[in-house]
Amino acid sequence: MLLLTCSELTRGFQQGPLFEDVGFELYHGDRVGLVGPNGVGKTTLLRILAGLDEPDRGQVTLHAGARIGILEQEPRFDGEHTLFHEARSALDSLIQAHEEMVRVGEWLSQATDEAEKKRLTDRFDRLNELLRRHDAYNLDHQVEAVLQGLGFDPKDFDRPIATFSGGQRHRLMLAKLLLAAPDVLLLDEPSNHLDLAGTQWLEEYLGKQNEAMILVSHDRCFLDRVANRIFELHNRKLTAYVGNYSAYVRQREERYQVQLRTWEAQQEYIAKQEDYIRRVHYGELHKQAASRRHALERLERVERPVPIEKPHMHFQTVRRSGDVVFEVRDLAKSYDRPLFSELTLQIRRGQRVGILGPNGSGKTTLLRILLGEEMPDSGQVVRGYHLDVGYFDQHLESLPAEADALRAVWPDDPEVQEQEMRNLLARFGITGDRVYQRVGSMSGGEKSRVALARLVARKINVLILDEPTNHLDLWACEALEEALREFEGTVIVVSHDRWFLNRVVDLLIVLDGKGRAQVIHGNYETYERMRQSEAVSASTGQDRSPRRSAAAPPTDRPARRKRRFPYRKLEDLEAEIAEQEDRMRQLEAALADPTLYRDGDKVKQTLQDFEAAKQRIAQLYEHWEEAVELDGR
Repeated sequence: MLLLTCSELTRGFQQGPLFEDVGFELYHGDRVGLVGPNGVGKTTLLRILAGLDEPDRGQVTLHAGARIGILEQEPRFDGEHTLFHEARSALDSLIQAHEEMVRVGEWLSQATDEAEKKRLTDRFDRLNELLRRHDAYNLDHQVEAVLQGLGFDPKDFDRPIATFSGGQRHRLMLAKLLLAAPDVLLLDEPSNHLDLAGTQWLEEYLGKQNEAMILVSHDRCFLDRVANRIFELHNRKLTAYVGNYSAYVRQREERYQVQLRTWEAQQEYIAKQEDYIRRVHYGELHKQAASRRHALERLERVERPVPIEKPHMHFQTVRRSGDVVFEVRDLAKSYDRPLFSELTLQIRRGQRVGILGPNGSGKTTLLRILLGEEMPDSGQVVRGYHLDVGYFDQHLESLPAEADALRAVWPDDPEVQEQEMRNLLARFGITGDRVYQRVGSMSGGEKSRVALARLVARKINVLILDEPTNHLDLWACEALEEALREFEGTVIVVSHDRWFLNRVVDLLIVLDGKGRAQVIHGNYETYERMRQSEAVSASTGQDRSPRRSAAAPPTDRPARRKRRFPYRKLEDLEAEIAEQEDRMRQLEAALADPTLYRDGDKVKQTLQDFEAAKQRIAQLYEHWEEAVELDGR
């Protein structure tokens, strides 16, 4: 079903047009990844589609009463509301529809006029269909599932919003938009404040939705797993591709090569015609020359294709460090809870080490310990010889905000010339007068490029990078990956970008957020294969897990928890769960029956029975999980 159409959309600012004559159609089930270099107008286009900005020309048409929703960048909440209350408010329309259905049912039970009965019955059926389609008889469960999927702990559900961080509030905005389930979802960097587990949950969630959506994201794995179409915004035009991000990369290169060959063939034809015209213009064949000149004037010229240029980042030659860069022995660190313990590994010259883990698992803390800026609780870090260590902090606080880009990268070396620094910044995409722009006024992507150029200028041989791809567009990420693979020194990088980790690292430290650390010899793909293998082993009862390394804690199994529920056989619990689920289905069928609403008392009792059955099933599942853990089968 067609949901949205836009045609001839044009938008510009003082610097000129961002895009011109953009047009496309969006259908039910379309999951579109919108990509393009930073600054081409992706966010502006989303705001125009959502009605938050006006195009200079063109129009947007939302079809068939479809609803549209956008993930806004600035959270606005009542700080006194609790997390759960605010998230549930996204479902107010369904809650009101349910209340109206109850009222209509009561009116229907009292109606005597046949015309009135038909009108009420039609209204009841429409409301019932709306609630059934949105699973509105189970709203609290939906809220809980989305909040937990996005990384919120159930114990925080009753906390006031004012006590949450900015990143958590952004996640709450995303939760509300997902729960509201508009027909067209506009998501601008939805995974920005999510850890890996939250991003993977979101990928799975969006992949199951039938709504149309447009996603702006720099996460290539996310686009690969969610998108089924790609729109590229570049050179003021929008070009559509079929398939996910990987398919887009292939098609983009194929399309560029075809367009380039077409342009080259036409240029060759034009050159031959012009040469002929020059040679015979004053001779006997001047009429043929004039004819060919007229033909050339009428010829529709093919534009030379312009690929998206990525910056030519590269790190210069650095002095050789010792063979062992860091020797980590039995490292442990805790704050209010253990971050990691008994972490042992050796980082050698030339290795590219990735650090992966959920938010709050201690990734940045581990970097600070390696830098010597923080002390471990136990264990030690032995530094190798001839180390020139440079740190890229994810908040870019090391950059002097008041300095211009040129002065920000300038090293303490009187021999350095300005042109040398300009050339360096140009390799990272900072060119022309932008080298004199104040760092504090730059975009996040520009600041990231300046920070990376600053490390190059200081001839660092050990790069310690904390989320270096956060503000970079896809093309800058590719350039950084290539530069790091060619770098002669050592790289230690914290990142949640799976694509980046696959292309760059050869050793992975995984912190699980529960005090455990695992060292993987390989990249993210290696780690994912190990996880899948362990999951298969667990499901089949076979032990295929690798033997414990010195880097692993002394035990992988948590202490047995105390029993909350009285002992019951698993078979008995499973039988009661099946019985209660049958009961739930019966109650759902009763709630969907219009005749129920002829009796107000019966409606209330059925709703109470439904809630009681739902809570009983949740309790039975907790009992069952405890029995599996403590008693086994």
